[in-house]
Amino acid sequence: MFYSTLVSTDDLARHLGDPNWVVVDCRFTLTDPEAGRQAYLKGHIPGARYAHLDEDLSAPIGPGSGRHPLPDVNALTERLCRWGIGVNKQVVVYDDAFGAMAVRLWWLLRWLGHPGVALLDGGWPKWVREHRPTTQEVCAAECKGACASLPERSMYATADEVMAASASGSRLILDARPERRFSGEYEPLDPVAGHVPGAVNWNFEENLDLDGTYLPPEALRENYQALLKGRAPSEVIHMCGSGVTACHNILAMEVAGLSGSRLYVGSWSEWITDPSRPIALGE
Repeated sequence: MFYSTLVSTDDLARHLGDPNWVVVDCRFTLTDPEAGRQAYLKGHIPGARYAHLDEDLSAPIGPGSGRHPLPDVNALTERLCRWGIGVNKQVVVYDDAFGAMAVRLWWLLRWLGHPGVALLDGGWPKWVREHRPTTQEVCAAECKGACASLPERSMYATADEVMAASASGSRLILDARPERRFSGEYEPLDPVAGHVPGAVNWNFEENLDLDGTYLPPEALRENYQALLKGRAPSEVIHMCGSGVTACHNILAMEVAGLSGSRLYVGSWSEWITDPSRPIALGE
């Protein structure tokens, strides 16, 4: 049985050293791109590889792209194979930001068709708080196994599709950024503030309990059904600043049993590259 949404610290601890499990440390700070790698070198879960958001999980920024474009499929699968992520492996991803960064790799692996990938619920802070094993030993590259490489186009939306949804109201656009960024009151990362007209703000932290783990499935389901207002999950497009933390809301919907929503990969940082696209301010 594969874990495909969340995995507990207890379950991971029982599988440390299991050759069929691969752990990936995805710690990353948007304002300090080297902080995550340095944190990994100071200590990480035994056996964990390190995935850098900019270098490993994104393509280079190009004209008209967002800050974290989808990586080239061939380059990504080659990297995954080097980390030992074959299609028969259980992958566990984690970070120190409530899953906000690690969900990117969770989504990418699902996009490629990998059946078994889960976020460590509570992440690095919970692991350390529970005095679980840590190490500074860097895991060697493996280059084993055949990696999933069947990207599913239906899992993401383009800027044109978001534009159409914004104009018609035919889709629910959920924006995972903090309220102040959504409203345009504060924008620390992108040159233009605001949000896509018609979008609804749902900060990814709303998915979390007080201890930093995800809320129970029934609580998440209640929250998202209130947002959906009768819509099907397939009518939801998720976005954020650059298509990373939006995956947190996609995962929350999956945990809630509401599968089929899509990611606007370019998100706000791509949207604002075209001055013809409308911008809204306020709530």
